[in-house]
Amino acid sequence: MATSLLTPQSDDVTLAEVAVEFPDNFLLIELCGEFDRNLAQIEKHLGTQILRRGNHLVAIGSAASAKETVDVLRALYSRLEAGREVETGDIDRELRMNSSAAVPATTTPGDGGAQLEMFKGGRVEIKTRKKMVEPRTEAQKAYVQNLFAHELAFGIGPAGTGKTYLAVAVAVSMFIEGHVDKIILSRPAVEAGEKLGYLPGDMKDKIDPYMQPLYDALNDFLPGKQLAKLMEEKRIEIAPLAFMRGRTLANAFVVLDEAQNATTMQMKMFLTRLGQGSRMAITGDRSQVDLPRGVNSGLRDAERLLSHIPDISFNYFTSKDVVRHPLVAKIIEAYEADETT
Repeated sequence: MATSLLTPQSDDVTLAEVAVEFPDNFLLIELCGEFDRNLAQIEKHLGTQILRRGNHLVAIGSAASAKETVDVLRALYSRLEAGREVETGDIDRELRMNSSAAVPATTTPGDGGAQLEMFKGGRVEIKTRKKMVEPRTEAQKAYVQNLFAHELAFGIGPAGTGKTYLAVAVAVSMFIEGHVDKIILSRPAVEAGEKLGYLPGDMKDKIDPYMQPLYDALNDFLPGKQLAKLMEEKRIEIAPLAFMRGRTLANAFVVLDEAQNATTMQMKMFLTRLGQGSRMAITGDRSQVDLPRGVNSGLRDAERLLSHIPDISFNYFTSKDVVRHPLVAKIIEAYEADETT
């Protein structure tokens, strides 16, 4: 039995009880989690109490919160029935968004059968070699849909909202499905308070620390040996933005990360590399520009100049879309509040 208690906010609050049956007792145990920790997470978020009575779970709270609790429990149980695990991030996703919501009418999935299949029932799943990736907020869901639907998509918002992670996941998915022949990941090698010249080693050694978040994302989606082989064959490339000059990137999925640190000329250079059969994802955080004072951010200029073009999607995230530690969202909100005062 979950240990948290429901405390009515006033004497006028009418509590409702909504019961739901889960026939498989083994799956029910997994649903509850060790020491009912999964139930405790749901209770804390929704302000309800969950009681276990045999193979029933009873949600107690306001009528709306009790119903929402049951909806979340059912969605998680369905996940277990499909042979998948329920982890903290999966619970967080179900709490954040209605998994049965319809796909927005303004979004059209890409032309691949796998992409069309992925949007059935309003659910979005990105298949990679090592894991299935699912958006955890409505903004993330719309972003992933646009990555598949548009040849050029921007993801703009604060740290921790999954902009780059999801873009790399979509790149890997399209690559293993054969929709693109290679993946190219890039970042501006802009110094954020530290000087590249003081780092030890040759140029690759100096640049690699800036590219590490891209390596980390790829390692989440591809087995180590396969990733090493693909990089050796140049079918997956990770390179600084300056190395893109003069290239035509055809039949590739190209991701530009930390785009707020690209200058206007660099951004124009990068965007005009787009070749036949390619996709581009541009991600950035306008609040973390590390360019020298007086140098315009290419990301801001791209928003201003390209936002009217219908074939280009702009997707925006806020602190509510942060999927790292809950404190990250509060930290971002605190800094944003300070900037407005």
